[in-house]
Amino acid sequence: MAPSKREREYARKRQAKWEDRQREKRERRRRVGVLVAILAVFALVAGGAVVAGMSGSQADGATSDATEGSAACSAVSTDARDGGELPGPDAAEGRTWEVSLDLCVDGATETVALELDGERAPQTVASFVSLAEQGYFDATACHRLVTQGIHVLQCGDPTASGSGGPGYSYGPVENAPDDDVYPAGTVAMARRGGDAESMGSQFFLVYEESTIPSDAAGGYTVFGTVTSGLDTVQAVADAGTTDGAADGSPASPVIIEGVETQ
Repeated sequence: MAPSKREREYARKRQAKWEDRQREKRERRRRVGVLVAILAVFALVAGGAVVAGMSGSQADGATSDATEGSAACSAVSTDARDGGELPGPDAAEGRTWEVSLDLCVDGATETVALELDGERAPQTVASFVSLAEQGYFDATACHRLVTQGIHVLQCGDPTASGSGGPGYSYGPVENAPDDDVYPAGTVAMARRGGDAESMGSQFFLVYEESTIPSDAAGGYTVFGTVTSGLDTVQAVADAGTTDGAADGSPASPVIIEGVETQ
């Protein structure tokens, strides 16, 4: 069957976005390479001073490392974003979508691969893919880590406040587990308690099997699975939250640099 006009347009956009992302990655690697080369030259020329500085102030060395790591990540924006109009569930095409989340964690870029189920969660997948192809998630921070009771990393809020969204909401809940058990690797949608029509752009990655009780609205939409890179999320969880609480901002900052879909 020949691809439809919309499918051809989606493919064109995906290809253009992939090419843009590759250019950005090459440029970022080039900048980091230049910085490393400059530091290496400085170390050769002023080796004695560098050694003396390290022995005199450990804090100076830590600040330098943090600055270098930050330079390798995209700058984070916390401005509200418009996600356009909610696409219909038919946009998910009833198929499996392969998605790459490029995450910058502590200055290093890691890729988490997902498979999205456009058959069992068509409305959610249609919305997620539409937002991803618009670049809605790019340069946003994963704002919430939960390490006790449930085990999730929550992302998708451009404001990093926990209350941001694309300017629309939808429901009902799709493909929630009957037993309230969400295995490690589950990708699910966040929503307000008791409100099945409040899904938007925020989603969570389950890094360790969790039982999340249903409420008056039911469970939580499961729309995908992590197929590789879950260890990256688990490492973020191992580092805990910024204030040591069981629910808070991750101590290892996580930035979504880009989302590629196919």
